[in-house]
Amino acid sequence: MPATVIVGAQWGDEGKGRFTDLMSKDTELVVRYQGGHNAGHTLVVDGESYALQLVPSGVLYEHITPVIGNGVVVDPRVLIKEMDTLERRGVSTARLKLSGNAHLILPYHQELDAVSERYLGKNKLGTTKRGIGPAYADKAARIGLRVQDLLDPSIFRAKLDIALREKNQVLTRVYNRLPIDAEEIARIYLEECRPRLEPHIADTVSLIHTALEADKLVLLEGAQATFLDLDHGTYPFVTSSNPVAGGACIGAGIGPRHITRVIGVAKAYATRVGAGPFPTELTDAVGNHLVEVGHEYGTNTGRRRRPGWIDTVMLRHAVRLNSMSELAIAKLDVLDDLDVVRVCTGYEIDGRVHTDLPYHQSDLHGAVPIYQDFPGWKASLGGVRERGELPQEAAVFLDFVAAQVGVPISMVGVGPGRDQYFVWTSV
Repeated sequence: MPATVIVGAQWGDEGKGRFTDLMSKDTELVVRYQGGHNAGHTLVVDGESYALQLVPSGVLYEHITPVIGNGVVVDPRVLIKEMDTLERRGVSTARLKLSGNAHLILPYHQELDAVSERYLGKNKLGTTKRGIGPAYADKAARIGLRVQDLLDPSIFRAKLDIALREKNQVLTRVYNRLPIDAEEIARIYLEECRPRLEPHIADTVSLIHTALEADKLVLLEGAQATFLDLDHGTYPFVTSSNPVAGGACIGAGIGPRHITRVIGVAKAYATRVGAGPFPTELTDAVGNHLVEVGHEYGTNTGRRRRPGWIDTVMLRHAVRLNSMSELAIAKLDVLDDLDVVRVCTGYEIDGRVHTDLPYHQSDLHGAVPIYQDFPGWKASLGGVRERGELPQEAAVFLDFVAAQVGVPISMVGVGPGRDQYFVWTSV
């Protein structure tokens, strides 16, 4: 059975977890393939809200095996806390599998993340200070510790000692911080975390391939989004991994021939968190309206998101980068009360019109959006469950976005509830 990838088409927070949850009904495995607990997915089921950080969105279905793949960086303390929270709410995490090849986030990663961000001052990147970037840096430098190292205390301690020789030098001599105690880390990770996580540690590559070979549907869930991708995002204001669909192959351990469907998720408007270029950003009353009506505050951090109009220049580029087969549009209902809804179709840069995303970041910083305006529908969409129930103005808006982007819109979200969506076109 082919695999399906769900990827963010903007700067994150598009509602990927919600659409992953919707797609999970017919799925055997839901695999998180990159990122760390800097990404949050919020699901609303039967009026109850679930905020997930590391556990894949499919955990709410009893028939699904949720998998944390090798491409994820994991803070064991955060994962255990999240599992405990789900268990207290009646959601079993017994089926959760954690790749032994996933890398660990350690306390010195978080300390370095925080002090380096402060050191950058006004040039800070907007990191969540949760150690994700430094953990990925250690992975690339080949001094990282992996989940499987928890199973061999001698290996864990030896690798930790090597890593701390460098980290403590940096912390004490560069940032004037106290050194990190290896024994305290070993106690927490080996004595407290290991017994809780050991039953879940697995060879997830074999697990995923066994499912595929048995003709089971595998859903690959990304965190963050296309324009936060380390290679293809608005660098340096990006994450430290590859959220694009190609990253799913590396982060889950499968080849590209298994992937035949890529669903890009985008809001009916746009948001981003932290610093970085944002051509369609709104700093007026309409922007405030989008933030308040859309509850645009970070699931994990509570940070206010920056709002803006939907940008089809960026979406067209996201389609290319991910080989998207379709788009799923979230939060169409947030636009319900607006008199005018705008769609960015191009940029003016130095007097010239661009319909493709400029590769040079200076051009993107100076891009002036070109808009197509549409009349608002001035009606509540929360109860819409069929395409035919949609106001004509909203239908025209969606058709225009699809035509601009070049792939069909398959699903549309009109509220936070699990049932608040409808199928737009069959893909």
